[in-house]
Amino acid sequence: MKISELLQELDEKELKFQIYNEKSFNCLALVASNLEESTCIFIDDNKYINSIKNNVTMIITTEDLRGGLINSQYGLCIVNEPRLTFFKIHNHLADTKEYKRGKFKTKIGINCNISPLAYVAKNNVTIGNNTIIEEFVSIRENTTIGNNCIIRMGTKIGGEGFEFKPLNDSIMAVKHMGGVKIADNVELQQNNCIDKAVYPWDNTIIEDYSKTDNFVHIAHGVKMGKRVRVAASAMIAGRVIIRDDVWIGPAAVIINGIELGEKSNISLGSVVTQNVEANQKVTGNFAIDHRKFIEFIKHIR
Repeated sequence: MKISELLQELDEKELKFQIYNEKSFNCLALVASNLEESTCIFIDDNKYINSIKNNVTMIITTEDLRGGLINSQYGLCIVNEPRLTFFKIHNHLADTKEYKRGKFKTKIGINCNISPLAYVAKNNVTIGNNTIIEEFVSIRENTTIGNNCIIRMGTKIGGEGFEFKPLNDSIMAVKHMGGVKIADNVELQQNNCIDKAVYPWDNTIIEDYSKTDNFVHIAHGVKMGKRVRVAASAMIAGRVIIRDDVWIGPAAVIINGIELGEKSNISLGSVVTQNVEANQKVTGNFAIDHRKFIEFIKHIR
């Protein structure tokens, strides 16, 4: 793909751009995405320049940031609003056959117990063996569920995520083209919501033996490891990485794009806004090390 051609296809007369050293790319991605394919990203803040991955060939950025990139190996596209332009391109590509995932008939394994009151998309769903799908579950396209899983009633898997961009006097919805991948022996209890990823190459992932309680929300692109336990009403925002054996307490809130280390513990009601180290327990709003939080409470009493 070439960005000059894509921008011309958008047919937006008010969109002005300049191209330097144009290079082709295979897909769109964020700065933090670590892919083998060549990618086009956007940068609207100087702090991200040092985070560019080796697979990036094209960058959408501003005139103010061009100076720090112009002598690099990247192609540059200069616009006034890199983020908005990037997602306009994404939405444009979402309507093309080449950008979408290929279509196949839904595949269901042996010894599954799927309620007649559940909805399973006719295409692009794979369900393994011995899996239980209860009533009023909704499983949309681009979803994979492994063996010996239990999906309790009311849970929704593979829906659109919450990604919107201000656009003049309106708001532009970013189309979600990715999927959800649930491994073996996972149980999702009542009324969970698991959003699909934004990009066609990406999945929201829940690994083996992880369990979620009622009313848990897992947003687009979350990567949840093995044996993770998530208690009721927890909210995990987009692109969070959760390592193995993590505990997330009731009504905890995890901000987007951070990482919870292996065997970390998120106390009930915590609002987590920064990375949590392996084996660390955090508490509070905003969450800090649990021992520091307890000492603070003792002090103010």
